[in-house]
Amino acid sequence: MFNYTCLNPIAGVGLDLFSDDYKKVENIADADAALVRSAAMHDMELGDKVLAVARAGAGVNNIPLDKCAENGIVVFNTPGANANGVKELVFAGMLYASRDIVGGIDWCLDNQNDENIAKTAEKQKKNFAGTEISGKRLGVIGLGAIGVLVANAAIHMGMEVYGYDPYISVNAAWNLNRQIKHVTDVNDIYRECDFITIHVPLLDSTKKMINADAIALMKPTAIVLNFARDLLVDEEAMVDALAAGKIRKYVSDFPNTTTVGAKGCIVTPHLGASTEESEDNCAIMAVREIRDYLENGNIVHSVNFPDNNMGACTHAGRVGILHKNVTGMIGQYTTILGAEGINVADLSDKGKGDFAYAIIDVDSPVTEDVVTKLSAIDGVLRVRVIK
Repeated sequence: MFNYTCLNPIAGVGLDLFSDDYKKVENIADADAALVRSAAMHDMELGDKVLAVARAGAGVNNIPLDKCAENGIVVFNTPGANANGVKELVFAGMLYASRDIVGGIDWCLDNQNDENIAKTAEKQKKNFAGTEISGKRLGVIGLGAIGVLVANAAIHMGMEVYGYDPYISVNAAWNLNRQIKHVTDVNDIYRECDFITIHVPLLDSTKKMINADAIALMKPTAIVLNFARDLLVDEEAMVDALAAGKIRKYVSDFPNTTTVGAKGCIVTPHLGASTEESEDNCAIMAVREIRDYLENGNIVHSVNFPDNNMGACTHAGRVGILHKNVTGMIGQYTTILGAEGINVADLSDKGKGDFAYAIIDVDSPVTEDVVTKLSAIDGVLRVRVIK
């Protein structure tokens, strides 16, 4: 029996995937796994029982990744599950910014009591005229799950698309439309594109990557869209550029006191993944990740440990070992198991940065005494007997 808790509301279509072997609890200290969306976990006391945290979404800046790793807690996210919802809102943002749709809607509301509103509108509509996106140049910074969808869809909208991602995956590259121009210098996007949309994770290396220097390279007619994280853009510099007429519009999905109400800013209340479909997809993926880890010991889509998947165990036993990514660990595991007369049937050990994860299938049960000896190895963070 496993316990799980939800730190935020999680779509029922996902929670329904838990079997009768799972029980929902309110206190995270009593849980083997936690599902979370936006709840702040940095100051949360997780306790020794928690084995996994699954973020129903992509961004994990609300979760203390290194702290979790040091305590042998695997953190998952759900890449791609909300990608289509964000992609659609990006195009809405492009249309809002290029056509003064918001201004037109506001005008209609302000004049709703005008009996001749239809006639008056014909005279006023020129004040809300804009430009089309077809034929314009779009720069996509970051070609992950969302960026690829945006780039491909833009081709079908008649746009010329530049894509920048020095770390693009093989899978993403295969999925890109061949008409997309691969850019190796992000400054080319800043200089050449009419629309610029950013889809990269928030890291120390990407924080405020769209800064005053980047904005200075842009066309005065450029429109910047940010549906990833607000801190990817130096928003103070952006607001200053908008006020000076050095850039046309800034569309953000992250309201704050800097951008809301500022000239040229169109801000929505973090709606990117706020669709029934996205929430369902994220919940389903998060629950499946947790179940596969708790029941089979497999890690898929972790952000603080390497992915390591050996499928279902067909041997007498399986043990999972979360450890520091240092040399000599496998030899120590096999030496202990061999000394106890336990034959290793299969083994997979993967590393990612400072941390690693080993799955070991054995031909006889692993006793508590063996677990104690494995746990005592310097660098081992947690040992789990999975079967």
